[in-house]
Amino acid sequence: MTELIAVTGATGRVGRRVTRRLAEAGAPVRALGRDPEKLAALPAGDTRTASYDDAAAMRAALDGTATLFLVSAHEGPGRVRTHATAVDAAVAAGVRRVVYLSYLGAAPHATFTYARDHWYTEQHIRSTGVRHTFLRDSAYQADLAAMTGADGILRGPAGDGRVAAVTHDDIADSAAAVLLGTDAHDGATYDMTGPEALSFAEIAEALARAAGRPVAYVPETRDEAFASRAGYGAPDWEVEGWVTSYEAVATGEMDTVSDAVRTLTGHPPQAFADFLAANPRVYRHLTA
Repeated sequence: MTELIAVTGATGRVGRRVTRRLAEAGAPVRALGRDPEKLAALPAGDTRTASYDDAAAMRAALDGTATLFLVSAHEGPGRVRTHATAVDAAVAAGVRRVVYLSYLGAAPHATFTYARDHWYTEQHIRSTGVRHTFLRDSAYQADLAAMTGADGILRGPAGDGRVAAVTHDDIADSAAAVLLGTDAHDGATYDMTGPEALSFAEIAEALARAAGRPVAYVPETRDEAFASRAGYGAPDWEVEGWVTSYEAVATGEMDTVSDAVRTLTGHPPQAFADFLAANPRVYRHLTA
């Protein structure tokens, strides 16, 4: 029988899907999150309220669990420290395996600033000696649609670079397969991508076909990118994250195409055009 699996971020886009898949597979699952009302709506009968940066709450919430699926915390200057607190609490609670939702190209000097956080988190997990698996997600296909303005313009300093974006469902299927799988996944790092690397011009073309209206990619310089996002009132670190996510595409750090989804799940990852056809809600702002 599968031992108890804890899923953090269980009310989010990935955690919710993973929780559902584990429950449907009959696996014992404990859903963790910060909002008890949202947790109550999940298919998991065992739910606990805890925040990553509350070590005591995390340790209590993870007591008795064998495996932790750790969804990365919201971006912020103290993100690595927050992750470390959660990981240390898990180890203290007796968790024997951590499956961490990381990011493609995670490295200490990655162009995308948030990818650096993921690398340092991976290093901390390794340092504890706990069994571990890292799922390094590419960008999400739904986010590519959301990044396009209602004016039909997708703008950013991505140059002619390419990105093999992936769907939340493919990530959830893959994560569930690892969580329900054997120790063959221990120590593995999987690059999680879609089936094709698209330029932003091709992404705009796919959105135009789906929405039935013109959509264009407008390349920006770094200075233009910061200027066009200045009006959002976001903190500097967040704007830098937005801008460098495009720059990582321009440098070729996001053009990896992996067969990990097929290997883990037995089915191919969904193509961007097929995702758009099945999910018109993600681009409804372009058709209003």
